[in-house]
Amino acid sequence: MNLKLKFLSLLLVGMGISILTTAQTPLDGLMMPKGDICVAVVYEDANWDKYWEGTYLRTNQNVGTFNRKMVMPMIVGGITDKINLIVSLPYVKTSASGGQLAGVEGLQDFSISLKAQLVEHTAGKGKLKVFSNLSFSTPASNYLADYLPFSLGFGANELGLRAIGLYELDKGPYFRISGAYLHRGATQAERDFYYEDDAFYTSTMDVPDALHAQASLGSWFFQKKLRVEASLTSFRCVSGSDIRAYNSPQPTNKVDFDRLEGFAQYYFNNVKGLGVLAYYNHMFSGRNMGQFSGYGLGLTYQFNAF
Repeated sequence: MNLKLKFLSLLLVGMGISILTTAQTPLDGLMMPKGDICVAVVYEDANWDKYWEGTYLRTNQNVGTFNRKMVMPMIVGGITDKINLIVSLPYVKTSASGGQLAGVEGLQDFSISLKAQLVEHTAGKGKLKVFSNLSFSTPASNYLADYLPFSLGFGANELGLRAIGLYELDKGPYFRISGAYLHRGATQAERDFYYEDDAFYTSTMDVPDALHAQASLGSWFFQKKLRVEASLTSFRCVSGSDIRAYNSPQPTNKVDFDRLEGFAQYYFNNVKGLGVLAYYNHMFSGRNMGQFSGYGLGLTYQFNAF
């Protein structure tokens, strides 16, 4: 079977930043007060039936529809009012409706993050806030990284540094932008030779570093019980190669995407600390990856621990 028709590269950013948009994440402009803990569980179901080979969007009847399911538990703790600790560990399952290749499932990458609020300044009819986030993720299981698109992840450590700016009006609407640099290490393949613009006689593959940016427009309603948000996300690898004809993708490929997302979260009045969330996203441009569309549902519960 034509290998180019059997494989496609799947984006899995170490912290799950392509999918997760709940409260108090490394991406948002929210902070937990000192002593509070928020426990969240998010389920996501995402699919594609078209993919970008380089920048060319094509279909693949030998793969059919690719599916990726994820369950992600996350814990956020307020160390101080201005410093939060965020921990997450996703469980991922992949499958496809066509072809002979089997999907896999298991723990993906353990992620830990420190988020700090650096600035809070009254400006006009609102407040300007600036945050910074330092994150680290590492594979949580011995999964095979060089098995794209079915692989659970890229199998490499990742160190990220992010800056976030938020301007929120007193009556609810807000605008947020963020940008991050993600430094990613090497992964091990179960082969001792691969080609990427040149021949490499090694099982070690360098995963390209990446830039991640997001712009969000949202608002609070019903005395901050409901939050609604729309986001535009852009992800770009700073190096890497395109999928070669008649070859499978590999962790060294240059993976890019642009994505639109709608998100809503509601906090219940009658059950203190309990919230629900839902989101939908669609990738409208990309490179060396599937054109994912997906939805997510989740529960959050916040309480004072100390």
